[in-house]
Amino acid sequence: MNNAISTSDINLLAFDASTEALSLVLNYNGQLFHHFEVCPQQHSQKILPLVDQLLAKANCRLTDLDVIGFGQGPGSFTGVRISVAIAQGLAYACKLPLVGVSTLQMMAQQAYQQTGEKSVLSAIDARMGEIYFAHYRLSDNGVMTLHGDEQVLKPALLSLADEPGIAVGTGWQTYPEALVDSPQIVINNDIILPDAGFMLATISDDFSAQRTVSAAQAQPKYVRDTVTWKKLPGRE
Repeated sequence: MNNAISTSDINLLAFDASTEALSLVLNYNGQLFHHFEVCPQQHSQKILPLVDQLLAKANCRLTDLDVIGFGQGPGSFTGVRISVAIAQGLAYACKLPLVGVSTLQMMAQQAYQQTGEKSVLSAIDARMGEIYFAHYRLSDNGVMTLHGDEQVLKPALLSLADEPGIAVGTGWQTYPEALVDSPQIVINNDIILPDAGFMLATISDDFSAQRTVSAAQAQPKYVRDTVTWKKLPGRE
């Protein structure tokens, strides 16, 4: 495996603003344009000008695309809302379908494409002593697929499969001790934050299988909201 982001046969724009990182990728007629930067609290000011820059570099209009992908979380509430709102606005304007991609899946996909590892534990620091966590395994079509559920929990409560793999994301940077009793799992310190460049395989697979949503159907994936709702009286 190499560090290059794979291209797609499908013309698409994708972006993610769910964490401290802001990333965008445009795949158009075999050309790949990618942007990644860490810019906390600047996403709303930067994202649309960056979309315009990528389109201009490719000599492409939004209406030339097949689909738009967006990071649907989990991550910061504000960042996730920015990703979803921008995706909805662009999709409404150009009548394009959408594909939402988990930030945890993005990091797992990057790990596979860069290292060849087929079992990846993704975790994002969720603050308040918790992490967003998910386990991904490689499917037959080369896409990292969720094994179990995406969760928000205290690292000490993790129940990990007894199999080798790698761990990616800010969650392990903050709580490395959570893996002390799992020596078969190695922390990868190069993959810390989700990167939209590694959404291409997932978006292409979902678009080809017609697993898309309209602008009105696009939803964030907060994870923490869902867990809190289930814990309310009468909602257990």
